[in-house]
Amino acid sequence: MEQAIVNGLYLGSQYALIALGLTLIFALMNVLNFAHGQLYVLGGFITYVVYGQLGLPFVLALVATAVTLALVGAAIEKFLFRPVIRRSVREESTMLLAAAIAFFLDAVILLLFGEKQRGVPKIMDGLLNWDFRIVMPYDRILIGVLSIFIIVGFILYMQYSKPGRAMRALAQDRVAAQLMGVRVDRYSMIGFALGAMLAGVVGGLLVTITGVNSGIGGPISIKAFMMVMIGGAGVISGAIAGGFILGMMESVGLFYLSSYGDITYLIIFASLMVFLAIRPQGLMGKPWG
Repeated sequence: MEQAIVNGLYLGSQYALIALGLTLIFALMNVLNFAHGQLYVLGGFITYVVYGQLGLPFVLALVATAVTLALVGAAIEKFLFRPVIRRSVREESTMLLAAAIAFFLDAVILLLFGEKQRGVPKIMDGLLNWDFRIVMPYDRILIGVLSIFIIVGFILYMQYSKPGRAMRALAQDRVAAQLMGVRVDRYSMIGFALGAMLAGVVGGLLVTITGVNSGIGGPISIKAFMMVMIGGAGVISGAIAGGFILGMMESVGLFYLSSYGDITYLIIFASLMVFLAIRPQGLMGKPWG
């Protein structure tokens, strides 16, 4: 059981980072970014090229991934979502745009990198073996610790920095924030860039553990939406809670039900449907309307 809990905490730290980016974009712009998983995949491939192919240090590869995904996210918000939000009178337009971006990125990634699984050299060798009850490779421990530091840094940035306070005000009341002098377009772009960057960084971290391929964008997006639904759409603390809950459920389920195939995910989806029927706004979200 100890091994399942440790694995769940490790998975939860990765999932929380993915959900943070998605819920930030939704909170700021009321946009369901279906391309979030594809941004994760793109980040993984950038790290693969910089670290695995060019042989540059992993830290430099992770920085390159963060900067590139931030620029991609800013461009998507400025040149695609912003014009559609201004001109369209239907909220469905942004959903269709997000789906189109997801399909486009899938095609671009497949064209550039092919469909094979790609991996990189381990960033750290060795194995922690504590009394034969907990076994964890050192590289996974490092990735988990880095994820926790990034989550804490994100929370501090949103809480104490000027852009963070502006984005929180924008998420609470867009009209009131605009009346108080908050530059809506600027901070929407910063928020989207930050959300895309978080997705890309997680892809860059996990390419060292699980590798990356062009077909995992859709499943990653589904998991991200599950975490947001569990915690509450647009709530940062809810995204973190949803990530750790899903990570723990997946780890414990796979630990005890590994011999029954994919029944773990069947149970998770069934539990999620029951939960949403009882509390559709999620754990920390407010009722709609």
